Amino acid sequence: MRIRIVDAFTDRAFAGNPAGVLLLDSFPDDDRLQKIALEVNHAETAFAHRLPGGGEADWALRWFTPAAEVAMCGHATLATAHVLHTTGAHEGAVRFATRSGVLVATPSEDGSITLDFPTAPLTAVEAPAGVAEALGAEPRSTFDTGPNVGDLLVELADEKTVRALSPDLRALGAYSQRGIIATARAADPAQGYDFVSRCFFPNVGIDEDPVTGSAHTALAPFWSQRLGGTILTGLQASPRSGRVRTELRGDRTLLSGHAVTVIDGDLLA
Repeated sequence: MRIRIVDAFTDRAFAGNPAGVLLLDSFPDDDRLQKIALEVNHAETAFAHRLPGGGEADWALRWFTPAAEVAMCGHATLATAHVLHTTGAHEGAVRFATRSGVLVATPSEDGSITLDFPTAPLTAVEAPAGVAEALGAEPRSTFDTGPNVGDLLVELADEKTVRALSPDLRALGAYSQRGIIATARAADPAQGYDFVSRCFFPNVGIDEDPVTGSAHTALAPFWSQRLGGTILTGLQASPRSGRVRTELRGDRTLLSGHAVTVIDGDLLA
């Protein structure tokens, strides 16, 4: 199997969020997919194979963390689309059949790729008892992000608080299906971003995700309502960091970013 490692939501190597990408003839059994994802040991590894022509999608796509299959992943979808376009395996917009429905990735002339994802339905909830202690900061507001994302979105006081977080990861796992999205308004929008976030996903084997496309399907409606704009840029303030341009279109959210292939080789096992 040909395997590539792609850094997504960045225009330079060794930044953004790395994903494994394997283009297959068909999907092997789930146990083998999970073992490959564990061996790759990045936040997600994407597996895709071409579908017959004439259907609603061009490629089937699945995503695995080192510990589990997930329902939706933005950065690994971006990485897969990047591989398809840079290798000539697919031209133009590509439609992926996934557990979250058909997701479309469209390349732009500037080299970026725009993903068309379902907007996460946000439901305001009371901050669960103990979440402030586990996170290490007092929530201003908390929201359930629905089944596709599966996180608890926590608004914090300011950007400085988000950047300074050092949570109790084991404790965080009790509060949602996947983990916690911590976010705040940008301290200085002149720096080129409107809000910041960090994402902690202990329940799927990811202590801190470098840049999370799926989380931005919740962050986009959250901050669009508060900042009064449908087109915003989010900075995920992880050690690797990355930026996601978001455009809210009702029940769909567009996520745009670049990607860079850093490793191209063969899986021998």
